[in-house]
Amino acid sequence: MSILQQLLGGGQQRQDYQDFVNRYEQGPPHEGYADQEVLDRYQQVAPQLPPQTYQQAAQAAFERMSPEERGQFAQYVQQQAQQQGMSLPGFQGGNMGSHQDPGALAQAMTQAHQQQPDLLQQVLGPGGALSNPLAKAALAGVAAMAAKRIMGGQMRL
Repeated sequence: MSILQQLLGGGQQRQDYQDFVNRYEQGPPHEGYADQEVLDRYQQVAPQLPPQTYQQAAQAAFERMSPEERGQFAQYVQQQAQQQGMSLPGFQGGNMGSHQDPGALAQAMTQAHQQQPDLLQQVLGPGGALSNPLAKAALAGVAAMAAKRIMGGQMRL
């Protein structure tokens, strides 16, 4: 049974995700959960999402950030990728101002996720990057907003 089916079906897994979504929505988006929980939730949900649902979840997450925070997040992701010798589609180039827009940033993140699904996890995952509150908020937001849409029946499998 996939995580998406478990979220739709109920039980303890659904309750755990509902708790995660509640914590995400009730406090600052980077607080209320451990780095590992954020990474685990993201790894469970994100790979199974259709691109449109991923982008909608990312946009909802970025809408909770200020334009400055979104710009800082995009810059941080680009720097982390460069330090690891990687290239993230959608985060390249000097036009970081467009990443202050939640839709544009969600599109860049979706593009990166589609072309190289594990790349965001490599760039932002274990090794300290999740200690950046904006990176943590972004990944938590994608997982929480996608789970909320799934549990609310707004997505069909």
